Order: sequence, then C-alpha cells, then structure tokens
Amino acid sequence: MNKIKLQTMLKHFFNEDIGDGDLSSELLFSPGDNGSFTFYAKDSGIFCGAAIIQTGFHILDPSLKITLLKQDGDRIEIGDELALIEGTLQSLLSGERVVLNLVQRMSGIATNAYKAVGMTRGTNAKICDTRKTMPGLRMLDKYAVRTGGAFNHRSGLYDCIMLKDNHIAFAGSISQAVQMAKSKIGHTVKVEVEIETKNQLREAINAGADMIMFDNRTPEEIRDWLPLVPSHIITEASGGITFNNLRSYAESGVDYISLGAITHSVKALDISALVELKGVTAYELH
Repeated sequence: MNKIKLQTMLKHFFNEDIGDGDLSSELLFSPGDNGSFTFYAKDSGIFCGAAIIQTGFHILDPSLKITLLKQDGDRIEIGDELALIEGTLQSLLSGERVVLNLVQRMSGIATNAYKAVGMTRGTNAKICDTRKTMPGLRMLDKYAVRTGGAFNHRSGLYDCIMLKDNHIAFAGSISQAVQMAKSKIGHTVKVEVEIETKNQLREAINAGADMIMFDNRTPEEIRDWLPLVPSHIITEASGGITFNNLRSYAESGVDYISLGAITHSVKALDISALVELKGVTAYELH
C-alpha cells in the first residue's frame, strides 16, 4: 500500500468530516483531557485496516499511543479486542468515525475474499477482484482483497489492456483490436480479450491474446471450450458469478474467477469503540 497516498486520502477524509473544527469535542474537553478507547469486534470475520488506525490517528495527533491487538488477515470473533488508542479526548473523538468507517469496510471486503477463496479450495481456480470498487477507495478495497487471500485484477485502465465487446466492435474485429493494441504497447503490458462464443475464442487465440475472459458463460461452456486454449494463455471467468454458483465455476478448470461482489456488495464488518468512563461502566461509541 502506498503510504504517501494513504496519508493524502486520510487527510481529505478528515477535512470532510471535521471541517473547521469538531464542535462537540472542542466544547466539552480541553486539549489536556486524556482518555482511551478500544476497538472491538461485533461480527466474526477477517480483520483489515491496521494502517488506517495507525496512520489516521497519528495524522490527527502524533502523541497518541496506539496498540494493535490484531494484525491484517487475522481471524476475529465477536468480542475480540482489535486495537487500543490512548491520548487526548479531542483527537480520539475527532478521528474515531472516519477510521472506523474504513476499517469496517476493509474488514468486510477481506471477509468476503476469504469466504470466496475457501469455496474454491481443492481446485486450481484463483479468486480475483474487479474494478467495481468504491470511487476514491480502490487502493484500500484492493488491499483488503489481498488481505483476505484473493488476488487483484488490474488496478485501473492503465495497467492492463482489456478488449471488451465495445472495443472490439469499434476496432472491427478481435484480430484487429489485438493487433492494434500490441503494435503500440510494450512487452510488459498484457492483453486480455473478452469472448462470448467459441468462434471468438478461436479468433482471440489466433490473434495472440495473453489472457482470455469467458464473459457470462456457464461453467459447462467453459469446461467444454477450455481444451481449445493453449497452456500459455491465462483464462478467466467473469459475469453472473455469485457465491451460490462460485464452486461450479471453480470446478470448470478456469485459471481465475473475477468476482465483483467481493467489493461492490460488501457488508461492513460491525466494529465499535469501547470507552472507559470515569469510574463507571464502559460505553460504546457509534
């Protein structure tokens, strides 16, 4: 993860939330008032977001003491303590919501990825994400996917050539699209071609595609077509794949399965901050 980019992102998020100042915390507490709270799990899953906690709170106040009780990728259960943050109340309260929002989302994505990887166990298929991420959060979403044990597809439009149906239609054919792309790009960038028919598959192979995506094809179709694909070409299944049919796609023999649901339909893992009040029982921040 790019730490410089992370700091820039977090500063932007804090500016959005705090604005010209945290009215509640600044009116109630002085800069010298200290305390602590503990992040704890209210859901079971995979923890992700240690860098968010450390970097986020230290942007607001470098003097805060942060103790991570779980590391990225750790399995967590309901009631587990994840991190202890100690220091000035103004800094704790001003940073809590932004940090929690991100950690909850990232842990939810990591948990999704972990679930998907588990469902393909015993096959050769690898799970990867898509570009269906939250705008502005792609670096964090894709990091969370890796934390859950899955793989990243391309990060954006800039690091892999993917020739989809519209590209091919405008270019005239798969062969022309691949030839045009390969004549203008260096050898380090791969070309993936999206196909929907057996004839398109043959054309993509003959055109020299590095990767072939079976788009919206059934597991049975993929299994039937795979023997046509030379071993040096990477294969991928995409489109219409859910947790309900994921195992069937994994058993088709395809190399990768891209699953947009890991990120675009994520349910945030429920995590809260537990505060120790002065001389009374603990209180949960929401």
